[in-house]
Amino acid sequence: MVKMIYEPNSHDMSPLRRTVFDYIDVLSTKYPYWNRSLGADHFMLSCHDWGPYVSSADGHLFSNSIRVLCNANTSEGFNPSKDVSLPEINLRSDVIDKHVVGGPSASHRPILAFFAGGDHGPVRPVLLEHWKGKDADVQVSEYLPQGVSYIDVMRQSKFCLCPSGYEVASPRVVEAIYLECVPVVIGDDYVLPFSDVLNWSAFSVRVSVPDIPNLKRILAGVSPRQYIRMKRRVRIVRRHFMVNGPPQRFDVFHMILHSIWLRRLNIRLHGED
Repeated sequence: MVKMIYEPNSHDMSPLRRTVFDYIDVLSTKYPYWNRSLGADHFMLSCHDWGPYVSSADGHLFSNSIRVLCNANTSEGFNPSKDVSLPEINLRSDVIDKHVVGGPSASHRPILAFFAGGDHGPVRPVLLEHWKGKDADVQVSEYLPQGVSYIDVMRQSKFCLCPSGYEVASPRVVEAIYLECVPVVIGDDYVLPFSDVLNWSAFSVRVSVPDIPNLKRILAGVSPRQYIRMKRRVRIVRRHFMVNGPPQRFDVFHMILHSIWLRRLNIRLHGED
């Protein structure tokens, strides 16, 4: 379907929006299920940045349906009471490569904080302006030198900085969790995945954009004992972000379904006991 309606390197969303609108029109005409709740007991899933915009092609899909989105941005209409925040995971196969899972103890992580990535979106330019190449403890750069492993540097870091890019979500959050590096979520309006059941403040740090100049002070203020507890909790919650084939209990597949199920509980249809 994507090959038929998406032109490569195009930023025109209208063909996708028309397809979604037409699909719901067919669905609601042919079957009774959509109309009985105006889509409230249906869900759509999209990890593409365009997901929220495409879903607005149909008012009921946008306002009523459970939208499972990586781009869980409250400033763009994401509603935590009915929508689901989907973890953004950079997958190269149907399972996670075990060499990108696990990491050394806190005593073998000499770098306080680390980020390497492109200069785009509203948050990263601020981060790069204040910290790029300015502090050995807070290692921030756009690109790593040739021969330097991104994964290895994350394993050497206590905290992994996860600033928003073009959109609020970043795969760095899950990458950090895989490598037992405490994630530092930098940005506003992002609803973190599985917040219904996970206490993110116990295993991550949240920093607002105005506090970027204070990053080192904030992270250095985490005591060694508190950091060890946070890192241990990162390892505990990691199984909830793992991709397995076939799915295993409590992994990301089941966590997503559980999040959808919780929101389905808020809907009562006529004729239900």
